[in-house]
Amino acid sequence: MATIIPQLGGTICAIATPAGSGGIAVIRVSGSNAMDLCDSIFKAANAHKRLSTQPANTTLYGHIYDNDEVVDEVVATLFRAPHSFTGEDTVEIACHGSQYIQQRIVTLLLSAGCRMAEPGEFTRRAFASGRIDLSQAEAVADLIAATSASAHRLAMNQMRGQFSRRLADLRLQLLDFVSLIELELDFSEEDVQFADRTRLKALTQEIGGEIGRLAQSFAVGNAIKNGVPVAIVGETNAGKSTLLNRLVHDERALVSDIHGTTRDVIEDTITLGGTLFRFIDTAGIRETDDTIESMGIERTFGKLQQSDIAVWLIDSTTSPADVEALAQRILPLCEDKKLIIAFNKADLLSAERNSQLDTLQEKLIALRPNTPTLRISAKNDHGIEALEQQLITAAQLPTADNSDVIVTNARHHQALILALDAINRVSDGLDMGIPTDFVAQDIRECMHHLGEITGQISTDEILGSIFARFCIGK
Repeated sequence: MATIIPQLGGTICAIATPAGSGGIAVIRVSGSNAMDLCDSIFKAANAHKRLSTQPANTTLYGHIYDNDEVVDEVVATLFRAPHSFTGEDTVEIACHGSQYIQQRIVTLLLSAGCRMAEPGEFTRRAFASGRIDLSQAEAVADLIAATSASAHRLAMNQMRGQFSRRLADLRLQLLDFVSLIELELDFSEEDVQFADRTRLKALTQEIGGEIGRLAQSFAVGNAIKNGVPVAIVGETNAGKSTLLNRLVHDERALVSDIHGTTRDVIEDTITLGGTLFRFIDTAGIRETDDTIESMGIERTFGKLQQSDIAVWLIDSTTSPADVEALAQRILPLCEDKKLIIAFNKADLLSAERNSQLDTLQEKLIALRPNTPTLRISAKNDHGIEALEQQLITAAQLPTADNSDVIVTNARHHQALILALDAINRVSDGLDMGIPTDFVAQDIRECMHHLGEITGQISTDEILGSIFARFCIGK
């Protein structure tokens, strides 16, 4: 790897499994003295075997000792550098999941000469040793946090280096040309041209298109990673909070017959059909003199603008005239969004009211053609499954296969935008015939921003910010 970062020294240890009690816990130890330090507290069942003398990828059964006291029976697995996650000698101790036992073993390791790992330090060491690049390191965190099949596939693709290889190929093509251009600068007095401007122009268009596609994929990637935002909007007391509770299978929102109960935004997520959705319950829309409620309604419109999908929940017992008036406020805000119209409290309708509702549906569809409409009862769970299917259809997220490269990280997206701007300047500069040194500078800037993604160009401040968000033990 081109960039070597400063790294805290010593042999580190940490509990690598989630906090709490369980059947098994894993304590990870990494560093040049990992095996010797573990040998000081671990004795194999076969007394002649020590971790420090075993070949790589060996597993030993034995006991952890505090002087003569047996603390726990464990299984110790050793990995020798450079064939470990961190690229260093590593020992993983699988012990019983008692919190007392875990802390006792960690305390013994610290007394033996280890130090506690910082958040993300194991992954940071893997990056520093060249085992993975920065985008792969970030994918480790995404893989741990994945809550849907799609998010898992994207994180796995990135961790395996799919994204990194694509960026490395782009940088290599640019490097070939910038080398030739800078060679021209060395012979500027002789007015020679080594870089074919026609080929360079074609290359900038090709690379610009590729960077543009990667940047545009962030909208999809962000939705897959963080959930497709779905705003539930409508008048007060239409049943929005009840619907949210039904969708997420939890009593997340307070339900009351009193108008204006929901005054702030309430969010929760659930996976439907392998896609993560982020549902947003909003304050009911109505005319009010209540300052706090008015602020909630303003937030409703703000969340509606930020959502990809809007579910307009209509109280089926509301007069058609009131619904049509509310449509004048809601429909203009949904022009660029997938909209689903759900008539709630369908269980309360008489035959006459059902007929009126048929007419109202036709009017709304005329105002917003091809909008799916359905009748539900959030209270009785009627029609909820059909609504979930409409949400899955509306999301229309692609199924990420092993060849997909979809950007899910905001830092990567920002770097791609800057790289795209730089490569566009190269293309424009070639058209305008600007001096060669300016063309070379823009190519280098494009390469710089692509390198920021993988860590070939990095600073301690950026690295510290990224790895600080990792859990301890990873």
